[in-house]
Amino acid sequence: MAEITAALVKQLREKTGAGMMDAKKALVENDGDEDAAVEWLRAKGLSKAAKKSGRAAAEGLVAVKLSADGKSAAIVELNAETDFVSRNENFQKALDGISAVALTTDGSVAAVSAAPAPDGEGSVDDMIKRMIATIGENMTLRRAAKVSTSGRVSSYIHNAAAPGMGKVGVLVALEGTGDLEDAGRKVAMHIAATSPAAATTAELDPALIESEKRVLTEQARESGKPDSVIEKMIVGRMQKFYKEVVLNEQPFIMDPDKTVGEFLQAQGAVLKSFVHFKLGEGVEKEETDFAAEVASMTKGA
Repeated sequence: MAEITAALVKQLREKTGAGMMDAKKALVENDGDEDAAVEWLRAKGLSKAAKKSGRAAAEGLVAVKLSADGKSAAIVELNAETDFVSRNENFQKALDGISAVALTTDGSVAAVSAAPAPDGEGSVDDMIKRMIATIGENMTLRRAAKVSTSGRVSSYIHNAAAPGMGKVGVLVALEGTGDLEDAGRKVAMHIAATSPAAATTAELDPALIESEKRVLTEQARESGKPDSVIEKMIVGRMQKFYKEVVLNEQPFIMDPDKTVGEFLQAQGAVLKSFVHFKLGEGVEKEETDFAAEVASMTKGA
């Protein structure tokens, strides 16, 4: 029997898109013959993953998982092609397992993907490839993050499809002396509703600030006002912009007379960090005109 090397397994995985354990088993079953292993994988339906990898996966679910002591939490986004798959019990069970794995890593996609799969067979990446082959849709572990604090991490899932998972997930890490869990959950709900760009003005992306200033400046110049007046106008308009996109500056949705920062101060809490995942955010999803597609197929029929 030919030696089954790591390089040979890697080569077969790249050719077929099969998981590591499946590729190795295919080579073992076929005495190291790569062509025969490819046919074996095709026969088993395990080489489908590579063909499906180009299809847009913008559906799926976001899941959160908190540690027993409430001081750490992980959040992951697992995408699929259709909402139907996200309602599948096996998909949800796999996602719950992946979020638990994420809690044991540094929270990066690379670390979670490489970590041992919750089903005990290969890595998380291998498990996702097996799901692709079994379910028949492209799937992607798109995002992952982990938050830790000496205080408390709270979470919120909007429109939950199952416990701990839904279309929008938020983690909020607080420190202080008050009821951190309750305050954190309320702020997490606020974040889900308002999608702030940063916790503080200092943490805002400088490129975003400069872009906003350019837009506001051009708008002011169209009014024909002199530069000295425009400069003062921009200061005021940027303050308004900060109140729209900076968490601590936003009016708190549960008490609009206070900012989020003022609410937290009254609760004896300090915001350390937050993570906000909205399913499919930033993914370009191909829109299909079904009527036009049917019409084009029936032309000449």
